[in-house]
Amino acid sequence: MSDQHIVSSFDRDLETIQAHIMKMGGMVERAISDAACSLETSDEELAEAVRNRDKAIDALEEQINEEAARVLALRAPAARDLRLILTVIKISASLERIGDYAKNMAKRTSVLSQMTTVSGSLAGLRRMAREVETMLKDVLDAYIHRDLELAQEVIRRDQDVDQMYNAIFREFLTFMMEDPRNITPCMHLHFIAKNTERMGDLVTAIAEQVIYLVSGALPDDPRPKGDATSVDASLAPEPGT
Repeated sequence: MSDQHIVSSFDRDLETIQAHIMKMGGMVERAISDAACSLETSDEELAEAVRNRDKAIDALEEQINEEAARVLALRAPAARDLRLILTVIKISASLERIGDYAKNMAKRTSVLSQMTTVSGSLAGLRRMAREVETMLKDVLDAYIHRDLELAQEVIRRDQDVDQMYNAIFREFLTFMMEDPRNITPCMHLHFIAKNTERMGDLVTAIAEQVIYLVSGALPDDPRPKGDATSVDASLAPEPGT
């Protein structure tokens, strides 16, 4: 086999892995959008579709990892290509976890549909989910175009998501104090808000990987956080539950 053929085959392997990442990213974007929509409209069928489609996201992550491992084992990639493969593995892991959080949001839709609606409680959640979805779309664009500035902008926008979460948290506290009947639905809604905030953190982690891919170094500055609530993060369910 000629060296040129080996190089061409290697390039095709990398292109295939990156195509899988973009496909996975699109599936996760849809999961966020549909999960938020199912919550807003109490659409249990749509929520079930989100839960069922999560299996395909998990399978794609597994496929990406297998293909990346095979390339590492067989190709002995140079530094730049090695950085790409390691980045792909980390991005796919973050995407899989975002998909899990979207699935968890969808799981609570059927529970909440059996409860009395807390008037005005869903608008902030919908805005927050839209912002995370837009951030994910932008960070995938940054990955494809190797756009350092766009990746940095996505990291900055995570503070907006944190501020939305803080506002929602305070709003839910008010609802619960006004009427004890709001406590149970607001607790479910709070878990959804916390999971959405964590999605934003994972999108930010993808942006950091894009910066690493382009520049060869992770961002120096610690990631700014705007979550000022006193709630223990351990109260929110972990991905996959």
